[in-house]
Amino acid sequence: DDLRNICQESFHDGFDQNCVVPVLKVGNSIFVAELFHGPTMCFKDLGMQGVIQLMAYFSARSQRRACLLAATTGDTGPAAVQAVRQCDSPYLSCIITYPKGQISEFQRRQMTTANSPMVTIVSFEGGGDDMDRPIKELLTEQHANTIGEGDSDRVLLCGVNSYNIGRPLMQMTHFFWTYLRVCEQLKVMPGAVTLDIVIPAGALGNTTAAYMARKMGLPLGKLCVGTNANDITHRVIQTGQFHRSNEMKQTLSEAINIQVPYNFERVLYFLTGGDDELIRKWMADMDSTGKLDLEKRWLDMLQAEFASARITDEEMCSATMHAKQELGCVIDPHTAVAFAAADKLGCDPYAMKSSSNDSTVAIIATASACKFEEAVTTALGVHGWNEYKDSSSFPKRANECMTKTEMPPVEYKRSDDETLEQAQDEWKETTLSLIGK
Repeated sequence: DDLRNICQESFHDGFDQNCVVPVLKVGNSIFVAELFHGPTMCFKDLGMQGVIQLMAYFSARSQRRACLLAATTGDTGPAAVQAVRQCDSPYLSCIITYPKGQISEFQRRQMTTANSPMVTIVSFEGGGDDMDRPIKELLTEQHANTIGEGDSDRVLLCGVNSYNIGRPLMQMTHFFWTYLRVCEQLKVMPGAVTLDIVIPAGALGNTTAAYMARKMGLPLGKLCVGTNANDITHRVIQTGQFHRSNEMKQTLSEAINIQVPYNFERVLYFLTGGDDELIRKWMADMDSTGKLDLEKRWLDMLQAEFASARITDEEMCSATMHAKQELGCVIDPHTAVAFAAADKLGCDPYAMKSSSNDSTVAIIATASACKFEEAVTTALGVHGWNEYKDSSSFPKRANECMTKTEMPPVEYKRSDDETLEQAQDEWKETTLSLIGK
C-alpha cells in the first residue's frame, strides 16, 4: 500500500490529468512521446518525483534528515526543486546549482520562485560540468555520505542527477508505456513490432533507461541519440573515441550541453555484459587522461545497438520551423534536436509519407517549448514566439511562473587568477556550510 501511494503521489499533483504521457502518431510509422506534462514541464518530472517521494518516505520513517544535491544545466534543477517543495517534508532539503547565464530565464525562475525553506539555489561561474567534481567529492568523501556529529545531527547526502540509479530506473517506465501505446495505435499485439527510439542526448540518463528497458526484454530496436555541438556521445558511437573536449560550446539546446555524459559508464557496463573490472579500468583511464578509445570489438557492438547524429543550431532551428509548418506544433530546442536527428538518420518526422527508414520510430519529446523563449524566437522569429505565447497550447502555469517574485540565488564566484580546481575547492566548502545550516 505504501508503494502504491508513493506511485500515485509521484504522478498526480501538477501533472495534466487527461494523460500523463500522450503518445501521438505524426507519420505512417512515426510517433512522438510527450514527456513534458508534469509540474515543471519536462521529462525529468517523471523520474524525479518518484525518487524524491521515496527519499521523503524513508527519511521520515528513519527520522533522519537528508539533503539532496544536484548540478543542473536546465531541467534537473526545477524538477528536483518542485518535487522537494511538493513533498513538504521537514526531513528533506535540497541544494541545486546551475551555471550562471547558461540556463533559460524560465528555468531559473522555476527554481528561484519555489518559496520553500527546504530549497537552496546556487549559481556558479563556470561551465555546465564544473560543479560535478565538488558534488562527487561531497557524496564520496563523507563517512557514509553523512555530515554532522551524533546521530541526531547527521545529514544524509544524496545526489539526484541521473547518476542516481533511481532516476533511470523510474524513467524506464515511460519507454514501456510508449511501446504499449504504439502497439495500441498500430492495432498489433505487444511483441509484434520493434520500436526504434530517438532521444536528445545529454548526460544519457534517458538513453540508459531505454537501454535497461531493452535489456529487460522490451522490443526496442536502435537507440538513436541526437547531440548538439557538444558531441562526445556522437563521436564515441561513430569512432569509438570517448574524448573529453577542451571546452563547452554554447548552444541553443542548453540542457544537453555536456562534455562527459556520466551515464555512458552504465551503457558500457551493459554493453560488456556487466564486466565491472573492465569498466573500472576504462573509467580510471578516462578520469586520468580524459580519453577512452574503444577497441573495434566494442565499437562494433556499440554501433549494432546505437545510432547517432550531430545537430547544429541551424539544423535545430530548421527542425523547429518544419514541425510548426508541417505538424502545427511548437517544439522545444532539445526535442528539435531529436527531430533533426530522426530526419538525418532516414526517418521523416514531419509528414505522412514514406521514408528511407521503414522502421517504427518513437521520438522522445523532452520539454515544453514554453521554457525556451530565446531558442524558439531564434527559430520562429518574434512573431512566431508571440503567436505561440498567446495560443491555448502555451501552459497557463508557465505564465504564472513568470510573474512570481524571485529570491536571489547564492553566488559562487571565481576570480580571474583562480584555477578551476581552486574555485571548485572553495565551492565545495561553501556547499558544506550551506548543508550545515
